[in-house]
Amino acid sequence: MARFPFRLVTFDLDGTLTTEHGWLAIARATGQLAAYERTQRAFRARAIDEDTHLNDLLALAVGLPVAEVEGILAATPKVSGIGATMAALREDGVRLALLTHNPDYVCAWYVRAFGLDDYEGTNGRRVRAGRVVAAESAHAGKRQGLARLLARAGVRAGETAHVGDGWADAAVFPFVGFGVAFHSPLAEVRAAADVALDGTDLTALLPVLASARARQPVNDAPSPR
Repeated sequence: MARFPFRLVTFDLDGTLTTEHGWLAIARATGQLAAYERTQRAFRARAIDEDTHLNDLLALAVGLPVAEVEGILAATPKVSGIGATMAALREDGVRLALLTHNPDYVCAWYVRAFGLDDYEGTNGRRVRAGRVVAAESAHAGKRQGLARLLARAGVRAGETAHVGDGWADAAVFPFVGFGVAFHSPLAEVRAAADVALDGTDLTALLPVLASARARQPVNDAPSPR
């Protein structure tokens, strides 16, 4: 059995555990592709900030029954090897969590589907009477989410690895012991990671984590227990 030098591994969701953006699947299913593509283009061109982009995406689900959203999530294409990867890490006592900008109703489905231990997302859209409703504006904040995950797990940042593919993930990599860019097309993200992996089989992560040498992250202070 592999021995992993980490007590917590966190995963981005869209583009990391899925092979296409999860909100593309929602936009396609609800006939809102134009709105999705418009905000994606603006964000990639840095014409809008991450909070604006996040709120544009979350608005695509307003009014939908949560059961319908969950059906879309179930049908969203995903990378292979998720179950085997999670099982191997869990067998070695590693805690598993999502670190994402997705709302609670999305995170909760993936936690159930993949048997994860925890998640940090955004509270930007609420559920009322089984439907998604507009709420306060969401704010992107993976570093703050990471701090909350560390506190709940009683784990140091240096004992944590993060796996992701986007700019927000690149911003997290310096604050954990090891960062993995998983099939990311973005040169900045790949450069910021300790390792960049191509392909769509998550089990490729296992030998990388097993042989990783955790580095000292920024501000590696003990988390409150």
